[in-house]
Amino acid sequence: MIRSFSIWVLITIMFFSCQFNQKKSVENHDLFQKSTISKPISFDLDAIKTRDTLRAIVLSGPTSFFVYKGESMGFEYDLLQQLAKELNLSLEIIVAPNFNVLGEWLNSGKGDIVAHNFTPTKTRKEKFTFTNYLYLTKQVLVQRKPDNWRNLKLHQIENMLITDAIDLIGDTVNVRKYSSYKMRLENFMEETGGHIHINEVDATLTTDELIGMVAAGDLKYTIADNTIAEMHAIYFKNIDVSTPISLSQKASWVIRRNAPQLQKALNTWIQKLRKTTDYYVIYNRYFQNSRIIKKHVNSDYYLTKTKQLSPYDDLIKKYSENLPWDWVMLASQIFQESRFDPKAQSWAKAQGLMQIMPSTARELGIEDTSHPEESIKAGTFYLLKLWNKWDTVEDFDTRLKYTLASYNAGLNHLKDAVTLTKAEGLDPNHWQNIEASLLKLTYRKYFSRKDIKYGYIHGIEPVNYVKEIFERYNLYIQLLDTAE
Repeated sequence: MIRSFSIWVLITIMFFSCQFNQKKSVENHDLFQKSTISKPISFDLDAIKTRDTLRAIVLSGPTSFFVYKGESMGFEYDLLQQLAKELNLSLEIIVAPNFNVLGEWLNSGKGDIVAHNFTPTKTRKEKFTFTNYLYLTKQVLVQRKPDNWRNLKLHQIENMLITDAIDLIGDTVNVRKYSSYKMRLENFMEETGGHIHINEVDATLTTDELIGMVAAGDLKYTIADNTIAEMHAIYFKNIDVSTPISLSQKASWVIRRNAPQLQKALNTWIQKLRKTTDYYVIYNRYFQNSRIIKKHVNSDYYLTKTKQLSPYDDLIKKYSENLPWDWVMLASQIFQESRFDPKAQSWAKAQGLMQIMPSTARELGIEDTSHPEESIKAGTFYLLKLWNKWDTVEDFDTRLKYTLASYNAGLNHLKDAVTLTKAEGLDPNHWQNIEASLLKLTYRKYFSRKDIKYGYIHGIEPVNYVKEIFERYNLYIQLLDTAE
């Protein structure tokens, strides 16, 4: 195990159960290794719009994408939300387990874009297309301060550190194979005529993890973008990230080489985006606000590190055993209802974690709907009751969507949607047909029909309710998988 476990537990992505110098079974390659990547499929913006969904590949990390107290956050995540809105598309986030799969997932069509900060280089451009830059960064040396640094004066600490890149000559620096950091070190040696030993570490390791290993004393040096390094220095107080290795470099996203429509749309959007206040609010939130970043990463509810979504996970797991679906789906619904706030109350006076209506609480004999366990107990009891009402729906996911929509909008409105779907000659076993009927029941032409018994419904609410619960569930599952 790693020596300084008390420091190492702060690593933001995953825990290691073996020594760093043990070889992993996976091959050392990353996004830009040519020999392991398929030719890009032909799937440009017109096809993406036909599909109606933009698929973005991300890596989880304390600035790019993470879940905190059940809510999805991150610089890339927030920008992707804006991009999808700009393109009038739904957004599907695909969390990659490591760098190894990025290029293959992109070119094979699993995703349309890799939303991660990459530096465009001549070699990389031979294989992929890079967007306009989202921000400028520079590479810095990450090194550990002396063990007694707290007892030293600033000039004494500086005297014991590398303060000029030229002093790395003759020493060893640890970077990922094929990374821009390795390329920069090679260029530096060419420029200076000196030799730096480059130790190529396992390509599955992220920059976040390498920084943590320097902080723990398992590595002497690594290289990182200053935006990432400075963020880590907030909670790894024993590292120094002040020594530059490069001049300013562009940080861009990556798309397939044969997607000119998507490239044009992205570049136009980025050019406009960088001039907006929203962009700087998002940038400062994740790269400048040290207090917030530290709060997120050190929280018990930083999902990738702790596998905890909320203070109520044990209760959610307990009562989900009464349901045919897993606790993570129930957790996603509870976040949708109350954002895990037991004191939440809606305009309709629904209360608690699962937003139990007063009439439902009376029916179930619940006196205090703000009590977390009582709320979850009542909510799961009601969910199971609704699930059993839809026993004629054969497909599991479709039946679950019926159940969730009934919880949100009421069982009778879903029955009306089924009636309308059948009246129009469509199959109610296909959820998209029920979605369409729910949306139609917003309009008098449909809710005033004689066969519609329960009238008007603001149909977009249950449609979005179900959609967002499923989307959030998929994100939770992906991040829980990467945390294992």
